[in-house]
Amino acid sequence: MTESVKNNNQVCVRCTVAGQVQGVFFRASAREEALRLGIAGHARNLPDGRVEVLACGDLEAVNSLREWLRRGPPLAQVTGVACEAVEQQAVAGFTVVG
Repeated sequence: MTESVKNNNQVCVRCTVAGQVQGVFFRASAREEALRLGIAGHARNLPDGRVEVLACGDLEAVNSLREWLRRGPPLAQVTGVACEAVEQQAVAGFTVVG
């Protein structure tokens, strides 16, 4: 394991969120939640209708965002969330892509 993968309690995960998650302010709401938690990364729509979220930050904060992804904003209907650990990314802030 290299230092870039895990630095103290810092982690990066890539999650894909399935369900009615496009066109319901999911990405913007995920950005608000991530910034509130102090998480860097991005949210973007995938061609198959899912949303991808990259979240890098403190383990506890990232786990809180993962729980939020299971609910999403009020108009979303999340049917599944799959997350995997990824190598630490050099990201600043949280952006909505596309």
